[in-house]
Amino acid sequence: MASRVSRIAFVAVIAGLGVLPAAWADFEVKAPDGRTLLILDNGTWRAVTSASAATPAGALAELQVTRRVETGESCTYTVTLINQLPYEIGSFVPDLAVFRTNGVEYASLSISFTAIKSGDRRQREAHFSGIACSAIARLQVQRGDRCEMGDLNRFSDANGQCLARVRVTPSDLVKFEK
Repeated sequence: MASRVSRIAFVAVIAGLGVLPAAWADFEVKAPDGRTLLILDNGTWRAVTSASAATPAGALAELQVTRRVETGESCTYTVTLINQLPYEIGSFVPDLAVFRTNGVEYASLSISFTAIKSGDRRQREAHFSGIACSAIARLQVQRGDRCEMGDLNRFSDANGQCLARVRVTPSDLVKFEK
């Protein structure tokens, strides 16, 4: 009998949530069976797993190229990481690779972002020696699998999950992509 009442209560909660205004933000509820459900502002829901619990739907950090400086045969890009996640980014160390116009990778280097509270931003410079900015066709963000973000840490076996929480914003300065 108690199980049936729990199921009826669960269905009533889900059905009742469907009539909430669409303007409300996403939120989590605990189902009678103990599962955590994420109720999305579009009226749908999904069960929350430990991997998805820390990042609400649509929340991402944003990576931008904000400046380019050419000095002879060298090029320096200023890259900005904006933390739009609901938690601090303890560390994120992606590689940036530059590619020539013929598609060949010229060089790559790592940049490190640390201790970025939710809503804050950090800038880092990526300096590529021996190649002029005009010879660079694109800048690509790679790797970055060992991060400290929400439920992910440097020991997590979650290839691609750190970079999946980062949106790369197109730039007028260079083709910028993941």
